[in-house]
Amino acid sequence: MLIFTALLSLAGLVVSLPATEDITRIPKSPSDGRLPPKSVPSVDGLKFNISGTTSYFAGTNAYWAAFTQKDSDIEVVMQHLNTSGLKVLRVWGFNDVSTESDGVWFQSFVSGQPPKINNGLNGLSRLDYVVSRAEVYGIKLIINFVNNWKDYGGMPLYNSYYGTSEKTWYTDSKVQAQYQTYVKTVVNRLRNSSAIFAWELANEPRCKGCPTSVITSWATKTAAFIKSLDPLHMITLGDEGFLNGGGDKSYPYTTAEGIDFEANLKIPDISFGTFHMYPTSCKSSSTFHLYSFSQSLTRLGGVTGKDWGSTWFSNHGAICAAIGKPCIAEEYGATSNKAATIAPWQATSMNTKGIAGDMYWQYGDTLRSGQKTPDDGYTIYYNSSDYNALVTNHVAAINKIPESA
Repeated sequence: MLIFTALLSLAGLVVSLPATEDITRIPKSPSDGRLPPKSVPSVDGLKFNISGTTSYFAGTNAYWAAFTQKDSDIEVVMQHLNTSGLKVLRVWGFNDVSTESDGVWFQSFVSGQPPKINNGLNGLSRLDYVVSRAEVYGIKLIINFVNNWKDYGGMPLYNSYYGTSEKTWYTDSKVQAQYQTYVKTVVNRLRNSSAIFAWELANEPRCKGCPTSVITSWATKTAAFIKSLDPLHMITLGDEGFLNGGGDKSYPYTTAEGIDFEANLKIPDISFGTFHMYPTSCKSSSTFHLYSFSQSLTRLGGVTGKDWGSTWFSNHGAICAAIGKPCIAEEYGATSNKAATIAPWQATSMNTKGIAGDMYWQYGDTLRSGQKTPDDGYTIYYNSSDYNALVTNHVAAINKIPESA
């Protein structure tokens, strides 16, 4: 998901709080030692085996989790995820900055200085703590390494530092060397944790106007690199799921953004596919974004976001089933009429062969400090009416699915 700059001020509580007593101590490190293979989440047919059970799962996103500076806040979140029955949480494993500060940051690109990875208490130690608490509460994590968007640095910050562009980011030797250095640092740090569900190459990678071979080639090399560092955990691309034709011929069914979902899913070291879906717009503009659209659904000839979304889910499930790898509806959400809009997607997802889980955007909670986590309009807060409808009821429905289904 693209997180608007305006949202960053709402997220100030998780990126720029002053140091507290919690951050002055070294957080508990994730588990050490070699993992028994059976403790690692894995693909099992068109579903996933998590903690010894193969079934459909529900999860969510909390991009901000590792940016919190109070350990007690993470404790609250993990407790609530556990009691809610949400199995998988996706968090940002990147936080790139151009100026170092006392706030949380993971990697800096300061002009005139070499890139720096922050292993300190306001750096990757915060990610360590999220992982350690996830271990305790049985939550599995998808951790990604870079953002396609400028929020929290991402590829645009790499490009600003190295003088590269959207089209050359994937092939420039200096960019890729630093990216791989960062990937290696995070993977080597956390690969022995039982909390890792999968490593994700990027959040919503794109290369507008590029041949799809650019990202497919990059993903092939990067996935093989990660597999060489950690042969046990799963790997995924983290793309939005742009398709090469089909559907209603609208923008998501084209390769204009340099993505071919099916081709990327066939990469040997990519374990499963991901796709994202947000409804409140037209799907025909060249400025299309799966998060925020600028035009109305009437240009789709009356098709509602609810109906279009269910078709989008089904189309991806069919491709995943044909290839023989599961896929996850990794991001989806609505800003209004959430229960009425989203519940049909969840039902479609649960009943579509090839889709093994869904993860709504995004999780919200009231932290121990009394502050609320960021609200971008899509946030569903713990214990709200929407939460009860779309999380509590959804998990209950999943729990009724026979294990053999």
